[in-house]
Amino acid sequence: MRKYLLMIALSILMIFALAACGGSEDEGETTGDTNETDSNDSSEETAYDLVEDGQFTFAASGEFSPFSMTDASGEMTGFDIDVANAIAKELGLEPNPQKQKFASIVEGVKTGRFDAAVASHTITEERQQEVDFSTPYYYSGAQIFTRPDSDVETLEDLEGMEIAISKGSTYSTYAEEVTENIKTYDSDVVALQSLAKGRHDAVITDFLTGKEASGKGLKIEAKEMIERSEQAVAIAKENEALLEEINAALETLREDGTLAEISKEYFGEDITTLPE
Repeated sequence: MRKYLLMIALSILMIFALAACGGSEDEGETTGDTNETDSNDSSEETAYDLVEDGQFTFAASGEFSPFSMTDASGEMTGFDIDVANAIAKELGLEPNPQKQKFASIVEGVKTGRFDAAVASHTITEERQQEVDFSTPYYYSGAQIFTRPDSDVETLEDLEGMEIAISKGSTYSTYAEEVTENIKTYDSDVVALQSLAKGRHDAVITDFLTGKEASGKGLKIEAKEMIERSEQAVAIAKENEALLEEINAALETLREDGTLAEISKEYFGEDITTLPE
């Protein structure tokens, strides 16, 4: 009888031992799954931040033809918009354009309202204190525009005269060199239209914008080209991962000819490569 009870006790101990081994195996598998999940979470944390998941939310003015324009339906089109859409495609994101007054776009990027600005921003030291910039996606420059009957040829000729520019434009620096009489508009195009109607002595704007306006029949004349500049995408400083991805996207678009193709559609020439 005693021997029989001993055998029962040993059997019970063996059952508990096997159960313990099975539990240890299950725990090991659970731990493995947990580690894998943690690893994925960590990967997601290192990805770039977006205003809206799955979307590339970018700002443009919609008032800077032919770079960004607003059609009758309220939709923005133009060179900048097409470039932004191409970037979004490379990133695997849905483009989400947002119309914003040019003067407040950089602040909107800085404060996280937009993932980026694709709005013909010239790279300057002052702006670089607020946001980071991608590699340039096109090259341009400031030019003086007057009415055809004007004797003005150079910036020095505008000493003390009235010059019009767009709000937030870097071209204010040149105007301030020669006059205190500066008028500002929300749009470069509106400034040029105002000039053609007899207001102001000159407008300083991007030479491509003036060229486009002149080509559409606006009675203005191009004068001195003041400088060459680099235009780039603006991204919030803390979003370095997004900056890297945008730079990679621009490199791909440059190498496969997409940027040149978009440029030629709007300007008849390639403005996306550094002028010789």
